[in-house]
Amino acid sequence: MIQLNKRLKKIIEIVRKNQPITGEQIASKLSVTRATLRPDLAILTMSGILGARPKVGYFYIGMDEDVLISKKLKERIVDEMMSLPIMVSEDTSVYNTIVTMFLEDVGTIIVSQKGYLSGIVSRKDLLKAAIGGGDINNIPVGVVMTRMPNVIMIEPSDNITLAAKRLIEHEIDCLPVVNKEVLEGNECYKVIGRVTKTNITKLFVELSSE
Repeated sequence: MIQLNKRLKKIIEIVRKNQPITGEQIASKLSVTRATLRPDLAILTMSGILGARPKVGYFYIGMDEDVLISKKLKERIVDEMMSLPIMVSEDTSVYNTIVTMFLEDVGTIIVSQKGYLSGIVSRKDLLKAAIGGGDINNIPVGVVMTRMPNVIMIEPSDNITLAAKRLIEHEIDCLPVVNKEVLEGNECYKVIGRVTKTNITKLFVELSSE
């Protein structure tokens, strides 16, 4: 991840205003030697912010702040910013699941059996159960949840951009973060975290402030 110090920013500004411009001309405007600038120019060209043509000079490609943020996002993985999972078991009542949802202040609860993903339940699912006329103290959440294999999830080594795309494409609020395991010949998913829209928003604020 490139960090733009004052001199790098000044070089970019000079190139944008005077492109194409040679390294000697940039050095002259900064009152430094060409050798002093060589590492800075190498960083800016390798990162894609500046381009260079022999016998012509340097020119600005157009990597603005938005592109820098995009580049940083592509370097971040789910494991670095996931939250602790909020989970209940399949036999937890709908009532107790609603209580958990409000106490934890979340919009989605992950449902598991012995730590392995079995489903997911949203506010909408619980609302339907609550107004459906049944006794929510005796209805297990496993009855109203979205069950595997229809749960959208993510792995800790996946890119955070992929997590954001899945949240948007599937119009959901939460992705269980899982590790794949094989038990008795069956593929299972151990829940180790969650990624939410709030996580993504916090990351954008963090990257924008760097």
